[in-house]
Amino acid sequence: MTDLPAKIDPEHWLRALLASREAQGGVFTRYVSDVERLVGREAFLREVERRGWQALENGRHFLICCNAEPVRRVRTEDAAARPDASQGRAAASATS
Repeated sequence: MTDLPAKIDPEHWLRALLASREAQGGVFTRYVSDVERLVGREAFLREVERRGWQALENGRHFLICCNAEPVRRVRTEDAAARPDASQGRAAASATS
């Protein structure tokens, strides 16, 4: 999906993305700004949820897991000893 026309039909973009090879049981990322600009955050997330998939947002990316398997954040034991680690864990548990 690198060659984009000057005007993009939101429905076509969304259908093409969700039917792509990378979306067939895998994981893919998209820039949040692209999703918001092309189809809108709510429409995109509704379609992801309708399919039973999961969306994560990290920084400027959406990470889409094309399955309903549990998502678990993995870390080294050293991460728990870092001063900022407790903030990350609290934020992660608040969203789960």
